[in-house]
Amino acid sequence: MAATLSICSEFASTRARERDTSRTVVLIGFKRQGNLGLGYLASTLRARGYTVEILDFEDPLNNILAAVRLADPILVGFSLIFQFYIFRFEKMMRALREQGCHAHFTMGGHFPSLSHEHTLQLAPELDSVVRFEGELTLLELVDCLTTGQNWRSIQGIAYNDGQVIVANPLRALIHDLDEFPYPDRSIQPHSILGRPVMQMLASRGCARTCSFCSIHMFYRAAPGKVVRTRNPAEVAREMKMLHEERDIRLFLFQDDDFPVFGPVWHRWTRDFIAELYRQDLPGKILWKINARADAIDPELFAEMRDAGMYLVYMGLESGSDEGLITLHKTTTVAQNIRAVDTLKSLGILFDFGFMMLDPSSTFESILENVVFLRRIVGDGYMAAEFCRMIPYDGTPIKDQLAAQGRLRGDVCNPDYDFLDPRLYDFYIAVNELLNITGWIHGLKALSPQLKHLWSELAVIERLYPSVPNLEEYRQTLRHITATSNEVLFEVVEDLVHAFTEGRPARHSQAELRDQCSRFVDQLIEARDNYIQPNRHYFLRELGIEEPEPVA
Repeated sequence: MAATLSICSEFASTRARERDTSRTVVLIGFKRQGNLGLGYLASTLRARGYTVEILDFEDPLNNILAAVRLADPILVGFSLIFQFYIFRFEKMMRALREQGCHAHFTMGGHFPSLSHEHTLQLAPELDSVVRFEGELTLLELVDCLTTGQNWRSIQGIAYNDGQVIVANPLRALIHDLDEFPYPDRSIQPHSILGRPVMQMLASRGCARTCSFCSIHMFYRAAPGKVVRTRNPAEVAREMKMLHEERDIRLFLFQDDDFPVFGPVWHRWTRDFIAELYRQDLPGKILWKINARADAIDPELFAEMRDAGMYLVYMGLESGSDEGLITLHKTTTVAQNIRAVDTLKSLGILFDFGFMMLDPSSTFESILENVVFLRRIVGDGYMAAEFCRMIPYDGTPIKDQLAAQGRLRGDVCNPDYDFLDPRLYDFYIAVNELLNITGWIHGLKALSPQLKHLWSELAVIERLYPSVPNLEEYRQTLRHITATSNEVLFEVVEDLVHAFTEGRPARHSQAELRDQCSRFVDQLIEARDNYIQPNRHYFLRELGIEEPEPVA
């Protein structure tokens, strides 16, 4: 099912355009947990009659080469989500060319859009770059290629013309998001306790101006309104359709900033809630959003919770007011704490982004960050997790660091000098003690596993409310989370004192690896001890017939 395309729209001019839909289009990008960007590109092309095949960038290279050879496409589009992968994409392009693929190669994403010249230099096999929102630009590009027309004058295109890189005038951001057909959802969703999870989009754009983020730059560089919201009734209808046709119960809104800040967006969200009730969805579905700390309103979020919202992700980023100023969050530590306390009081699960280190960091600010983290998750309400700020291409803070002569590294390893040179060695020590030993980063690391189980618990609580012994399991999970969080905090604090006092650190990799392994074992045991005795209940709720025991 697809949303109806309006006749009076940005799409209207594409209806009568000459095209030959006999050739296939191949799109390559990350498919893990879905990819709404590829989904909207594919559905836009299909709405005009094209055959589109979406390939997973993480599949074996030989599989991708074989699939492209079989499809014999007119165009191969590469979706670059993370700039660190540019050389892996370039390797793939070279391999395709060596196998005789003569298709037009184009690329889109934040990095290619904001750094098109660099992209074309790093990936010389590219014929073009589609800049910023790409649905209409890609459609026009494919139309031109299939009919042999000149594509080099298309708005929103950049390309290498001999020794000169040409960037055409940018295409305006599409005003009415509901004119897009619903995105392709052929990608198999992941699930939580047997319930499939689907990505959704209620808006595009971000009105904030965080210095470390390329998102707001992406939407401000092209002409048009920066933030656009869909009709709340249309969002609810799409959720209803997915629930009825695919039994989707869990929705993850991928909006950079879900529309909950200020009176206008409060009205939008209340209209959306009303539409959910009109579609009889509360009690049957759950949904997650991304929001800012200064947008957490107790009354509104209580209404959202009652309509199925179970998880809020916030980019808290720093527990130091100076750090928040450096990152241009336009929030305060007090606002961050107030947001966390509000969500806890409402019984809403939260997750958060946090940067232990940024370009303004000092050892004093690191200790402030630990105090803040202990304040918000020392009780085990959620797993602690943190990283270092990275100066991505297209961000104001990267330009600022370059102007200060502090920018280091390259496109795959962007780096910078700290004001205190000891902090770089501190960062290496933290990484060796926590990341290498399996605490924070990686799918099998402790913190991501804790976060997954907290999300799973929230789903159980709302979709399987009569399952027994839920509170006992919650307390066990909270104890493991709080205890492991405290180890993280103590490691960071000890390293700070070790560097400032000139003494050895008290923790070793071997010790922390052993502790981390024990926490993971406790976690698995706690879940098994809860899920296994209740498996009959879960299977019955999922409509799955339990297999007969083997004799």
